[in-house]
Order: sequence, then C-alpha cells, then structure tokens
Amino acid sequence: MSIAVTHVLTIGITTILIAMLLTSAGGLLDTETDRSAERSLETIGERIAGEVESADQLADEDDSDVTITAAHPRTVANSGYTVALREDCEGPLLDGETDCIQLTASNADAVVYVPFTTERGIDESEVSGGTIEIETDGTEIWLTGGNR
Repeated sequence: MSIAVTHVLTIGITTILIAMLLTSAGGLLDTETDRSAERSLETIGERIAGEVESADQLADEDDSDVTITAAHPRTVANSGYTVALREDCEGPLLDGETDCIQLTASNADAVVYVPFTTERGIDESEVSGGTIEIETDGTEIWLTGGNR
C-alpha cells in the first residue's frame, strides 16, 4: 500500500511542477513577444518618420504634390499593426504638442509613438502595415495605402 501511495504522490508532485513550469514559460513567451513587437514597431516608426519628413522637404512651391511609396513589413512578431499620423500626441516622453506616428500591434500589447517635425499640417489618417503611401498637397500630409 505504501508503494502505491508513494507513486501517486510522486506523479502528483511531478504533474504540478510541470504545470507550473509550462505556465511560467508561457508568460515569459508573451512578454518576449510584446518586447519584440515593440522594438520592431520602433524601427518601422523611425523609418516612416524619416519618410514623412522627406515628403515635407520635397514639397516645394513649384510642385507641392508629393507621394512617397514605402514598403514596410506587414506584420511584427506575428501580429498585424496599424500606422497613424497624430497631431499633438500625448504619450510616453511626449508633451502633447508634438506631431507623431502611432504604431499599434493588433495581437501584442505594444503601442509606440515616434515624434517627427513638419512644416505642413497633419491630416490624421490611419493605415495598416505593409506598403504605405505618404502624400502631401503642399498644405497637409496624410497616409494612404496599407494592406487592408
């Protein structure tokens, strides 16, 4: 009888330990996925900010209509994402008076704000990640395209 009880207890304790290990590993994986998505969004956001500033500089008084088409990844950390131009962003390290690009992952807990400067107004627009068009008519800048 004591051998059977010992086996049952050993199997029970082992099962509990394996369940705890799998649960903690799953939490760690979710955290790393969120970090990976955030880093990828930061990189993409910096690229888009540079492209928005380039469109702003290319638009001059003679030819104010400018369109820049840029290919970006469709997903980050196996999650789709959206890109939005925002005026007067309030986010981490932003004072509420700075224009920014807001990138939001759909399946990860990651939102990134990337500030940029422009001499034109911002038409608050939002597109999904992928190929993005940055357009200006000389007075405003907006986003179109994206993989819908």
